[in-house]
Amino acid sequence: MALLKKSFYTRKDVVQISKELLGKKLVTNFNKKLTSGIIVETEAYRGPDDKACHAFNNRRTPRTEVMFHEGGVAYVYTIYGMYDLFNVVTGEENMAHVVLIRGLEPLEGLDFMQLRRGGMDIKPLLTAGPGRLGMALGIKKSHSGVNLMDNKGGVWIEEIGNKIKDTDIVAGPRVGMSTAEECSNWPWRFRIKGNKWTSKPNHVEYDL
Repeated sequence: MALLKKSFYTRKDVVQISKELLGKKLVTNFNKKLTSGIIVETEAYRGPDDKACHAFNNRRTPRTEVMFHEGGVAYVYTIYGMYDLFNVVTGEENMAHVVLIRGLEPLEGLDFMQLRRGGMDIKPLLTAGPGRLGMALGIKKSHSGVNLMDNKGGVWIEEIGNKIKDTDIVAGPRVGMSTAEECSNWPWRFRIKGNKWTSKPNHVEYDL
């Protein structure tokens, strides 16, 4: 096990970190139910100047407070009253940068993932999309703030030597950002090219 270190998370460039999280291994272990997969899709959000970010203009609320933590902890929030979305806090303390993990190629614990997803067959819809991914891995809003640099909190990320080259990454606008004005079309959604475990592109994408 080679957990990502603080020096990976605390860099200032959230866009670069978002790309570098592709190919890393996301692991959960709750009640001795270990599940894992390769991160294949991410989105970057940059607190102060990104109108698509929950912490735009350094907005601090009970929900966003964890985003201002030093990088290396989880930020989990709920949408539609049922989906818990897993994000990685990055940057120095008070920067409020996060990376949303949008897609996962399953590795371990497929039987647990299937049960959490209602007995679904092993196919891309199992973990493609942040809501499905969080459900399959058992990640809950209560895990917001968990330290990702050890395995005591049940969620962590490992380096497995699977370096993804820029030529193997496609970029495009983030999903559901139509109200973020000039930030709506920032190409900060990254996917491993040709990987079937990512969600469908919603706009034109670009090779890096």
